[in-house]
Amino acid sequence: MDNKIFEIFIPGPAGRLEAKYYKSKKNTSPIALVLQPHPQYGGTMNNKVVVQTFQTFLENDFSVCRVNFRGVGKSDGDFDNGQGELADAAAALDWLERENFDNSQCWIAGFSFGSLIAMQLLMRRPEINRFIAISPQPNVYDFSFLSPCPTSGLVIYGKKDELVPASHTDELNKRLSSQKGIKVEFQSVADTNHFFSQSEEILSKNLDKYIKKESTLF
Repeated sequence: MDNKIFEIFIPGPAGRLEAKYYKSKKNTSPIALVLQPHPQYGGTMNNKVVVQTFQTFLENDFSVCRVNFRGVGKSDGDFDNGQGELADAAAALDWLERENFDNSQCWIAGFSFGSLIAMQLLMRRPEINRFIAISPQPNVYDFSFLSPCPTSGLVIYGKKDELVPASHTDELNKRLSSQKGIKVEFQSVADTNHFFSQSEEILSKNLDKYIKKESTLF
C-alpha cells in the first residue's frame, strides 16, 4: 500500500499554512482534519499524539490533513490567542473539502489546545459528523459554548493528566452526556498523563476502535 504523505501549503487568512496531507484512493472516502497542541508551549503538527491520530485515520482509509497554525514551522503569521487559529482551521477544512468534494463523512480531531479549536470549529460547520477531542482542558478553556453539542464524538484523556483536575473533566462529561440525540463517549486511559507519554499505542488502539465503529454508521 503506497501511503504517500504530501507536504503542502494551504492558503490561510494570515498567509500560507504548512500541512501534511494523505489522500485516500477510495472514492467518497471520509475526510479528517487533525489539529495541533498550543503553539506557545512547543506544539506543532509533528507532535507525537497528532501524528498518531493522523496515522490512525490514514489506516482507516480517510483522506486526512494535519496543519501547523499561523507562526508555527513554515506557516506564515503570528500566534493569535485562538481566534486566528480557528480561522486557520476553517481554511484548512475548506481546502480539504475542495480536494474531496465527494466525501462521505467529515471528522475533526484535536489534541489539547487543538481540541478546543476543533470543538469551536464543530459549532460553526454543520457538515462535521464526528469529533475526537484528546486531552481537552476544561479547567483552562471554557467549553460552555457546546450547548447543545451538535454531533456525537469521543473525548479521550489520561487518568493521570497532570494539567487537568479530574473534577473538570467529570463536569464536562456530565454536561455533554445529558444532551439528547447525540452520544459523546468519555474514555480515560489508566496510568497516562496529558501527553500520553509511553501510551501512544493504547491511544492509537482506542482511536482505531472508535473510528471503525463510527465510520461504518454512515
